[in-house]
Amino acid sequence: MLHFLPGRLKGILAFFLIVINTIIIFIPIMIIAVFKLILPINIIRNLFSRILIVIANQWVRTNSYIFKFLHRINWDVKGIDALKKNEWCLVISNHQTWVDIFVLQTNLLNRVPYIKFFLKKELIWVPLMGLAWWALDFPFMERYSRSFLEKNPHLRGKDVEKTRKACDKFKNSPVSIMNFVEGTRFTTEKHKKQQSPFKNLLKPKAGGVAFVLGAMGEHLDCIVDFTISYPEKVPGFWDFLCGRTTHIKIDVKKIAVTPEILGNYDNDPEFKQKFQIWVNDLWEEKDKKLENIFE
Repeated sequence: MLHFLPGRLKGILAFFLIVINTIIIFIPIMIIAVFKLILPINIIRNLFSRILIVIANQWVRTNSYIFKFLHRINWDVKGIDALKKNEWCLVISNHQTWVDIFVLQTNLLNRVPYIKFFLKKELIWVPLMGLAWWALDFPFMERYSRSFLEKNPHLRGKDVEKTRKACDKFKNSPVSIMNFVEGTRFTTEKHKKQQSPFKNLLKPKAGGVAFVLGAMGEHLDCIVDFTISYPEKVPGFWDFLCGRTTHIKIDVKKIAVTPEILGNYDNDPEFKQKFQIWVNDLWEEKDKKLENIFE
């Protein structure tokens, strides 16, 4: 344990070790990804997919070891024991800093299936990373803009339908999909600009959650709602690497996926209104948790 090292030295060492870990992990991922691409046999591709998830989980595990080795963090986590590794789930959370991603990965490792994000289909063409995301079975979505649908009304609902078909690969293997409902990190400036009705949160974007539920609702067992708080100070990534974050509080709420929250968000005004109320109620509860975090 190197907790005694000066903050900047810990930051440099942590950054160096994470980069090394990423390089070591990325090389086999790319090699297997190429073989998965050129060998279009489902049995072999499924085998490669499982191997890739094991490798990706090792990247998360090694990063966690790095933080534990260098930092002394008091984790105060409630409700996480209810999670099951073999359940399909949608993970949602408030978002304050890039550190949130490491917090989620560390605490969800071996508790839920490997976390994946919905990505815009254009990102598949990003050099190297697009291939890696494809190989790791990150779901690529096709999302039509409102202006595009106004010109092409016959395509309403087709984007969700295409994404749902793209998610068929998850029928036989549990998956976790991550969604930051606010769509961006919380800052005081953004909060004021939005005139958010919540004290500690930005306005939730119900459409993103509805899109995931619309595309994958039939596969999902639950929603995992994370509320993350940094009682001392919301850390920047460098602050976190330097070990300046010593206390993190997390509240985990497991929510059942019921027919009431599944529907056609884009084309059913009544369902859209009810779903927005449901998400806002969820966010109001989360805001109260953050308000009372020091009690």
